[in-house]
Amino acid sequence: MTASQTSGLIDSRAIIDPSAIIHDKVSIGPFCIIGADVVIGEGSIIESHVVIKGPTTIGQNNHIYQFSSIGEDTPDLKYKGEPTTLTIGDNNVIREGVTIHRGTVQDRGDTLIGDNNLLMAYAHVGHDSVIGSHCILVNNAALAGHVTVGDWAILGGFTLVHQHCHIGAHCFTGMGSAIGKDVPAFMMVAGAPAETRTINAEGLRRRGFTDTDVSTLMKAYKIIFRRGLTLEQAIAQLEPLVSLSLHIQTLIDSLKSSTRGIVR
Repeated sequence: MTASQTSGLIDSRAIIDPSAIIHDKVSIGPFCIIGADVVIGEGSIIESHVVIKGPTTIGQNNHIYQFSSIGEDTPDLKYKGEPTTLTIGDNNVIREGVTIHRGTVQDRGDTLIGDNNLLMAYAHVGHDSVIGSHCILVNNAALAGHVTVGDWAILGGFTLVHQHCHIGAHCFTGMGSAIGKDVPAFMMVAGAPAETRTINAEGLRRRGFTDTDVSTLMKAYKIIFRRGLTLEQAIAQLEPLVSLSLHIQTLIDSLKSSTRGIVR
């Protein structure tokens, strides 16, 4: 429905642009501001005092908590008001005070958040960033522009990620990590600047990785980080391990796609 067709699920004190497209099973609390070119899907809950600006598309069954700012212009000085977008998938929980900026024409033009993510209080997602699915950004984790976060990654509280960095799938970052290079898939990093400590073994086991998968990934970790090899040499030694665990190919792909060098 359009904003002019508001239902009992939308508080009368909310301000909604007439062009917003809001499913009739969306709940919007008091003092929210929903701007032009915003689409909100079925079952989503917007708590009080949330600001959503467009063009922004929000999927189904998302829960956005109070004082979050969703779809705002980026402060990137290259941005000159172009009509860029924000796309949010389904079943995400966005807690208090989270800020998510739209993209820029210098990159994707879209900031993208997948499905089933948890963004905890005061997390920040910068312009043109891509977050996969099943990720957790703990309180005050902050992504600069152009950051990519793979599926199932967990960023500990106050993690800072430099622009253009890639965080691989199933990674874990310790609290207060300062990340200026790419983090290969499955790794655990910590520190400022961040260093790779080991694989995210406990997280992998919780997600059903077999003992063979975990032990093979540990072998891969030692090849990459303990033998003094160049990245190309390490990749060559990893390739025979693919026959033991297909997850090694995911790790190899994350190494080959690195553009900033990897966190060592």
